[in-house]
Parts: sequence; C-alpha cells; structure tokens
Amino acid sequence: MTSSELNSAANLHFPDKTDWLQKLALSSLGLGLLLIFISGFQAKGEVNFMVTGIALALVALLTYFFRTYLKTQPGVRINGIWLRSSTSRGLIAWVTGVFLTGFYVVLYWWPGLMTGLIRSIDPLSYFIRGIEADRWFLYGTFYTLAVVIMGVRALFKYRHSTYHIIRTLSVMFFQLVLAYLIPYFLILFNQPEFYPSYFWPLKYDYLFPGTVDYLIKTPGALGVFFVFWTAVISLIGVPVLTYFFGKRWYCSWVCGCGGLAETAGDPYRHLSDKSRKAWQWEVAIIYPVLGFIILTTLLLWVNSVTGGGILGGLSNGFSQTYGFFIGSIFSGVIGVGFYPIMGSRVWCRFGCPMAAYLGILQKHFSRFRITTNGGQCISCGNCSNYCEMGIDVRWYAQQGQPIIRSSCVGCGMCATVCPRGVLNLENGPRQDRFQPTAFISSENVRILK
Repeated sequence: MTSSELNSAANLHFPDKTDWLQKLALSSLGLGLLLIFISGFQAKGEVNFMVTGIALALVALLTYFFRTYLKTQPGVRINGIWLRSSTSRGLIAWVTGVFLTGFYVVLYWWPGLMTGLIRSIDPLSYFIRGIEADRWFLYGTFYTLAVVIMGVRALFKYRHSTYHIIRTLSVMFFQLVLAYLIPYFLILFNQPEFYPSYFWPLKYDYLFPGTVDYLIKTPGALGVFFVFWTAVISLIGVPVLTYFFGKRWYCSWVCGCGGLAETAGDPYRHLSDKSRKAWQWEVAIIYPVLGFIILTTLLLWVNSVTGGGILGGLSNGFSQTYGFFIGSIFSGVIGVGFYPIMGSRVWCRFGCPMAAYLGILQKHFSRFRITTNGGQCISCGNCSNYCEMGIDVRWYAQQGQPIIRSSCVGCGMCATVCPRGVLNLENGPRQDRFQPTAFISSENVRILK
C-alpha cells in the first residue's frame, strides 16, 4: 500500500473533526505568533506588538483547548497519535523540533539576534525585577508561559482525574511562583537571584564554594537561609521525601524541567524509546553525569580549602565543562528541542543528575512502587505506549510484578490510560515492595485509584 493510500485509510478512521471555532482559534494563534515575531525586527523592540501578540495567542489557545476537550466526554483518547504528522515524527514534528532547537542555539550563542524580542519585554522586566530585560528573562518568561498555558490544556484533558488535576496545578504553581516570580522579586529588592524549587545536583552550582561564599556574604539573613535551605533539602529532605513518595514528589510535582515535560511535552510522551538499547544508553549516560557533578563539587571544595594550591585551575575547568556540555547543550538544546522526535523526557531520562540521584534512592530505599494485577491485563499496550520514560509497563503488568524502576517518575499516566484498572501507585511497607500483587499487604496506602 502506498503512502497516499495509507493517509487515505487513516482519514477514513480518524476524520478531521476540527470545527469552525477551533479553526478560528488556530488562525488567531498564528496571527499572535506573527505579531510576536514582528516585534523582534526592530532593535528597540515593539512593545505593542509583543503584548498584543502574547494576549492574542493566549486567548486563542485557551479557546482551542476549551472547545477541543469540552466537546467530548472526559477521558484520555490516544486514537491516531501515530497517524498525525505532529506526533509521529512526521514533517510537522521535524519542523517543530528544528525551530525549538534553533531557538535554544540562538539564545545561548547568538543572543544579539534576539535584541528586539528582549527589548519588547522591558516593561515587564522593570515591573518585576526593576532592571531591563536580558535573554534569560526572555527565556524564563516564555518558559513559564508555556508551562502555564499548556498546564491549562492538561487540566482540560485530564479533568476526570483528581490526581492529575492536583499534580498539574502543582507544577504550574512551582514554576510560576518559585521559579519565576520569587527569584525576580528578590532582584527587585536587591537580594541574590535564587530559585527555591531547584536543588543540588540539578542546580549544581548551589553547593559550589563560590556560590556559598557569595550568598553568605550577602547583606541580611536571606543569603545564609538560601545556603541552609539548599544543603538541608539536597542532603536530608530529598532522601526523606523520596523514601516516602519516590522520585515523583520532585520530578512530577515540583521540578520545572518535569513541569515543562508534563505540560508542553505531553503530546510527545509516547515517542520515548522503549528498546533495551535505549535503557542501556540511559544507564551509561545518566550515572556518569551524576558522578561528574559530584566530583566537580568535591574538587571545587578541595581547591577552596587549599587555596588552589593542589589543583590550581583544574576544578574550574571541570565546572565550565559541565556547564557547557550538560547545563547548556544537553538540558537545553537537546532536552527541549528534541521533544517532537525523542519524547518529552530526554533530559530527565538520559542526563539529569537529580533524576539519577532520586532514582538510586527510589530503587533501593523508597516505599514507592506501582503494583500490577496481571489477571486483569488485556495487553492493550496503552501503558507502555504512554510511558514517557520508556518503561515497558505492559511486561510488568502481564507478569503481575510490581514496577520498581529508578527511571520511573511516578507521573501515573500508565494507570490513567489503563482501561482495566490494572495499575496502582502505592506507598507500602518496604518488605513487600518486590512481592507479586497477590501477596501485597492490605495495609498499603493507595494514593491513586
């Protein structure tokens, strides 16, 4: 069968149900994006075009989401995701991926090309921070808008699940308030810029001696509190919370990287590679990244204590190397730019040191697991297909085995798309973690029905 015949067959089974209001909303979105694009052509920016474009785009997206999801009954529908060009690595997906990747490349290495866009949001920057905008403020603003507006989409899409409603509201809150407003308000009041929702080793420099020294010497008590907060949460809070709730408390509820993946990246979650080779690459990359940042932190402290007499500039070289290859290229360019091609959790799965740290704790010390009821499984494959971390959930379900994987972020989507209620996210006694479902204690606390 030719490609044209396949497309014709696909259209017969999945006809275009876009109505006039949805088409009007998408047209308005295109106009809004055009106005945003035009605002960047002038060296001094064009505030009116930027404001109008953002407002028009937001209204258009809200209208489209409202119409798309509320004209159908509640429930997750994944029909046709492998037949759409935008979600099956087709032409639209590649164009989107090239655009996102190009945006990050220009942002990091040719920010002068974005001068017009940056100047267009100066009024907002002066209002929130008291200073003119820069490329990172532009990026933070667009990033936060993406999490919030696509979070609204997730609220519509998963409105039948209380768990996902609360989880989505959580990532929206932490990104908007703790990762956007609070850091910039701190600058407004002449305090150090600090992101309280990011911890070491993800925010790797927060425990570097230079950052610690800078924060401690900051006038007032806030700097000392920030150092205390980072150390306590990173070294004590993370293990304790992970013991009780698994890595999901952070990766799926708090982290900004996970927040973008769960909202803007949701249409691409099924693209994650489920092969054993991908799992081998995951193990081969993510743990060395964690080891690299631990080694870098230790070397910097040794250098600091010895006054640089032992290692000289070697430790700084480690830090700069990590910041360039991991902090910029991996987490930014690849981590987000490759959403439409490799799925929404490329960075979280293959490169994030925080995910590696949490994963070790989850697999060996946590009470968290996903239990399965193999007798009810019909092998539909929805759970594996929808797993953004590339876990073959169906295999565990068929065997009736609990899922205890270091890579699992506990998003709960596998349980949500299961038509038979085979999967449950649970926190139970540690001695029962690896037992088949039939032997799990009735004392377990089920937190996802």
